[in-house]
Amino acid sequence: MEMVIRIAVIYVFLLVALRVMGKREFSQLSPFELVTLLLIPEILTEALNVGDTSLTGAIVGVATLLGLVFITSVLAYRNRTIGRWTEGVPVVMVRDGRLVPSVLDRERVSPEEIIAELHKVGLERLEQVKWGVLETDGRMSFIPVGHTGIQPRREHRGAPA
Repeated sequence: MEMVIRIAVIYVFLLVALRVMGKREFSQLSPFELVTLLLIPEILTEALNVGDTSLTGAIVGVATLLGLVFITSVLAYRNRTIGRWTEGVPVVMVRDGRLVPSVLDRERVSPEEIIAELHKVGLERLEQVKWGVLETDGRMSFIPVGHTGIQPRREHRGAPA
C-alpha cells in the first residue's frame, strides 16, 4: 500500500508542477528542457518503488499510475472545472490584428514567437489575423481576417447532391 500512496503523491505533484509550467513549455522543448524531463523518472524511481524490484511491484506501480490517469481523465470529462485545471483552456493572444499583452505575459510568449508562427501558416503581418489562439496543447492557431468559418460544400463521388 505504501507504493500506491507514493505513486499517487508523485502523480499529483507532477500534475501540479507541469500545469504550473504552462502550455507553451512542452510544445517546443529545448535540449536542456528535454534532458530535464527525461531525468525526472530516473530521480523518482527509488522513491516510487520503495526498494521493491519484483514483477508484482512493477505491475502494482504501473496499475496505480494508469488508474490515476484514468480517474483524472474521467473527472476532467465530467467536471468542467477540473478539466480546465488539468488540461487548461485556449487563450486569445491576438485579437483583430493586435497582441493581447496581458495574455502574452501570463503565458510567457514573445511577439517574435507569434510572428514566426504566423509565417508558418502563410500569414505575413498581425493585421491579417482576426484571432490568434494559444491552444491547450501549446500550439498556436490563427483565424485570418475575412474567414467566415463556413466550409464550402464538397461533392463526394457516389453521394447524392
